[in-house]
Amino acid sequence: MHDQNTNQNRILADLAEKEVMTAVQADVSGAFEELVRLYQKRAYQVIHQMVGSREEAEDLTQELFLRVFKARKSYRPECLLSTWIFTIAHNLAVNQIRNRHRNKAFGSQNLPLPGNSSQLGVLELNAISAEGTPSARMRSVELSQIVQEAIQTLSADQRLAIVLNKFEEMSYQQISQVMGRSEPAVKSILTRARANLKNQLEAYLESGLRPSSSASSLESDVSDCNLP
Repeated sequence: MHDQNTNQNRILADLAEKEVMTAVQADVSGAFEELVRLYQKRAYQVIHQMVGSREEAEDLTQELFLRVFKARKSYRPECLLSTWIFTIAHNLAVNQIRNRHRNKAFGSQNLPLPGNSSQLGVLELNAISAEGTPSARMRSVELSQIVQEAIQTLSADQRLAIVLNKFEEMSYQQISQVMGRSEPAVKSILTRARANLKNQLEAYLESGLRPSSSASSLESDVSDCNLP
């Protein structure tokens, strides 16, 4: 019932936000500023979790809204506005990671860890221990940091799927539209992501081993909606 209500609330919110986007398309004064207010924090959080760098996330969030404004006339109302915006955010983040990988100077550097992951940390720890015994022995700040490190070891597609699922509470269908994947593929990606996080956190709980970095694999993305 909770998931159903959440999904209904998301649909209602999207309908209201589409009205703002219609005003943006009509160049109504103040409409674009309202759209930025509605999505800036959410878009920044998704991009931040993808790229792992606050500075890069800030720049990419600005670029995202620049692209949204330039492409405002091409947006089609039959597409979920949130899906359209987060698909653009996904493309920008993946391109940023690709560019970083091409530059050898960034190859061995550890990226700053994204913030605001305590919610995800609690969710994933509960998945490991139903009794909550380990969490009772660990400080929440320390746990959050470990989870952040674990998230950064995931591939780009796993990281995005986890963030959209946990933070944006998107359905498999919505995530599949953002990532250009089938729903079964999204379910598989989320299953692998959760398993990887679980393994990383279990290793830390059992032996104190911190998550180790790994190169993110990049996946192609497509969309039926017009994108800039």
